[in-house]
This record gives sequence, C-alpha cells and structure tokens, in this order.
Amino acid sequence: MTLTKSIIAGALVYCVVSTGFAGDIEAGKQVATTICAACHGADGNSELPANPKLAGQYESYLLQALKDYRSGKRQNPIMSGFAASLSDADVENVAAYFAAQSGVLQVLKR
Repeated sequence: MTLTKSIIAGALVYCVVSTGFAGDIEAGKQVATTICAACHGADGNSELPANPKLAGQYESYLLQALKDYRSGKRQNPIMSGFAASLSDADVENVAAYFAAQSGVLQVLKR
C-alpha cells in the first residue's frame, strides 16, 4: 500500500472511531434533568463544591467514567447506583449532553 493510501485509510479509521460514541443530546438532557441534576446541576454546573462539574467535559471521559461506575471498576456508592440504572444509550446520551454544555469557571476564595 502506498503512503497516500495508508494516510487515507488511517484518516477513515480515525473518523469512524472518533464518532463511535456520538449520543443524542436531547435524549441526554432528559436523563440529566431526571437523574443527574440534583447533584450535578441540570446543565452540569453543580453548585455543590463536593460534586464535580460535568459541563464541558470530554464526551469520551464522561462515557468511560459512567461505564466504569456501572462495572465497578470505579468505586463510588452513589454514582455506581445511579450508573447501574442507565442503559448503554442513556450513558452515551448523557455524556453527549454534558459535553455539549458550557462549563462555568469558579474562582475559590482562600
């Protein structure tokens, strides 16, 4: 295979793999507002310092974190319980939703 064909083949594989977890943002919003909002905020900008802000996080990170909570690879009794109730589609959708939101930066006072 020539170098040009190799580059094109590699680019095609990258495009297929990188879009493999594109969830439905609107469906993710439904999950987020009913399951996630109490702790993380409806848009992923939690007002509670103990709860992470999810807005603007990488979709791939959110997807993997939720899968790890479901499988037990990542331990947190609260998150594991919520993640266990999500279908594969829910996980993909909520990850897409939070990734699409704008994160709010906060300066902490000392």
